[in-house]
Amino acid sequence: MRAAAVRPPVAPRVLTVRRALARPVGDPRRLLRAMRGLLVRRALALFGVLIALCLFHVWLRLQVTHLGYELSEAQQMRTRLEHEQRQLDVELAMLRDRGRLRELGRQRLGLVEPGKGQVLELR
Repeated sequence: MRAAAVRPPVAPRVLTVRRALARPVGDPRRLLRAMRGLLVRRALALFGVLIALCLFHVWLRLQVTHLGYELSEAQQMRTRLEHEQRQLDVELAMLRDRGRLRELGRQRLGLVEPGKGQVLELR
């Protein structure tokens, strides 16, 4: 049988730090205060955005309500105008009635029906 090749033993790797990855802070309370300040600023910013969104929502709802009132008024005006148009159509038909015009011509202007031969047809 053949002998297995012998490998030399591998030395374990050692990590050596040449310089610190982070500067050591002298006072741990100072770091804690800085972190709290950052957290408070973020919370206040989030709260401000939330308040702005709430105000925008309220403004939007007020605009929808206002437009609803304007739409209701416009529909009422349309209904009134349609009613007035029907009344005016009836009045116009009454004023154009041939029988009424004939009576007005006789009473106020003294007109009479034309006799035979007085009517000429033009073509």
